[in-house]
Amino acid sequence: MTRISLRWKFTGFIAALLLFTVGWLTVLVLRGVADYQQAQTESALEQQLRAADTYVTQLLVTGTRVDPGEVMRLQGQKLAVELGTTSGMRTVVYDALGNPVGDSLPLAAKRDVTEALGHALNNKVAYITEGDAMDYLGPLQGPEGQVGVVHFQASLQAQHAFYRNLLGLFLICGAVVMGIGFVWGWLYMNRQANAIGLLKAAADRIGQGEHPAEPVLRRKDELGELGRGIYSMSESIRSHLEALKEEQGKLSGSLAKVQALEQQQKHFINNISHEFKTPLTSIKAYADLLQMYDDDPRLIRDASEAITKESSRLYELVDKVLQLAALNTYEFDYHPQQVDLKGLLEDIVSRIRGKAEKFHVRLDLELHPVSIWADKEQMVHIVMNLIDNAIKYNVAGGTVTVTSRIAGDQAEIEIADTGVGIPQESLERVFEPFYTVNKDRARQSGGSGLGLTLVRQWVERQEGRIRIGSAEAEGQGTVVTISFPLHNPVT
Repeated sequence: MTRISLRWKFTGFIAALLLFTVGWLTVLVLRGVADYQQAQTESALEQQLRAADTYVTQLLVTGTRVDPGEVMRLQGQKLAVELGTTSGMRTVVYDALGNPVGDSLPLAAKRDVTEALGHALNNKVAYITEGDAMDYLGPLQGPEGQVGVVHFQASLQAQHAFYRNLLGLFLICGAVVMGIGFVWGWLYMNRQANAIGLLKAAADRIGQGEHPAEPVLRRKDELGELGRGIYSMSESIRSHLEALKEEQGKLSGSLAKVQALEQQQKHFINNISHEFKTPLTSIKAYADLLQMYDDDPRLIRDASEAITKESSRLYELVDKVLQLAALNTYEFDYHPQQVDLKGLLEDIVSRIRGKAEKFHVRLDLELHPVSIWADKEQMVHIVMNLIDNAIKYNVAGGTVTVTSRIAGDQAEIEIADTGVGIPQESLERVFEPFYTVNKDRARQSGGSGLGLTLVRQWVERQEGRIRIGSAEAEGQGTVVTISFPLHNPVT
């Protein structure tokens, strides 16, 4: 983008303001002059029309009383000549039927005024302006009403010449004012812009660690005060602020980090101790029972199943704790590649369909071809965990629907189940380590409370986003949506 300096912006503003002012002043004055000229012309023509009315009235009331139409026919030419001589304009007189009965310039070219004549015969004033001429038609009134129409042809040439001269004068004056204003504005704003430029340069040098030895401006106005303020600020920064902020920032950052790590460590140890203790307690209890009743086949079978289940849960718990620790500490390797989500989801669903059948849950697929740039192994972990949760926390005869689609500039994977749902107050907490909505159900299904914690961190590593929506009513279930940006790999 082209940079426009401040001096040119202010100069342009002054020029635009002058142009606006002179332009509107010109328009208003010329419009006023035009309206005044028109009003004067109409007033003069109206006076001529009244004079014609007086003349006609005198003809009709003097001497023997005759028909007005006959008078107009006999005296029309005389009336037209006298009115034309008096007014200095060509005058045409019409009788009450619209027939011309007099013309002060009978040999001059005539213009078509039929429409205006019709208005005048209806006792109305009408006029037509065309070029430098105006045709003014008004009703002639006698003692007993309208007896005809008088038509004045007025010349507007002098008025138009005056208007053009006035317009030229305004244009010349406007150009002079614009020129002087532009030069004055440029010179004035150039001086102000130079002062502002000096202040900006001083501020830039302070930002680079260079401090002025004295105020850059010595003026008795706001810019001078600003210059002195910049100098004072520079001195203060040089003597105190930089070292103080650096030390304070280091101390605060270290303290906050230590406190956060301490709290996380305590919370993690408490949770993991509790989670480890639960399956170990169960295993120990059954082991004690086996020692006491080693000849009871039913007890041996139940204890074997319980120990297998709790040891599997303990193994899964240890595995996920190790994954979480490695994810937070060692930063898993990230190997992005082009991933076909449709093929990936079909493969994962085929691998987990056996577990779904065990829980009497149906898996439905609504897949559209979508490709993203991501770590394929981590994507497998993400989707496998989410589908596994949807199966474990579903209801018998329920459904898990897996969908892939493109939404704007995002690729979305949606996993919806028909389970019991998640309370609204728990929707955000489900991402916390070891948090489970229903402890009993989690233990029955082998849940450790770490799956979604790992999923969110894996999703964020892929520059993705995860959302959970749920309705607690039976059959409504939970909808988990993960989205990833559609972009090409950086080469």
